[in-house]
Amino acid sequence: MKLLFDTHVLLWAAASPQRISRKVRMLIENRENALIFSAASIWEIVIKRTLGRRDFRVDPQRVRRRLIENGYDELPIGGEHVLRVATLPAVHRDPFDRLLVAQAIHEGLVLVTADRALAQYPASVVMA
Repeated sequence: MKLLFDTHVLLWAAASPQRISRKVRMLIENRENALIFSAASIWEIVIKRTLGRRDFRVDPQRVRRRLIENGYDELPIGGEHVLRVATLPAVHRDPFDRLLVAQAIHEGLVLVTADRALAQYPASVVMA
């Protein structure tokens, strides 16, 4: 299974794994699954850290480096992903989450999230 992690789940996996469901922890530990993070998540961390958000006080360079060191693959943002955002219903307002949904749909990935609103999109979703 190819799993695309939303930003909060990535941060929880690094700092507070107990916040993630047992099911998702098992998916992460299963070596047959591809673990993927989006460049959009790193971008989101940069933006929200700059804005002073308390839940984004991590160093984005360190987060990216640690993800790669731990076997995650980075998914770049492509024009196809951005264009796919325009086809999504107006279920969610966060542009980063909408881009992650578009990437999951376009690339055929399973989105791992804790945001129940994202499950309303026509993407495969696993709740963290």
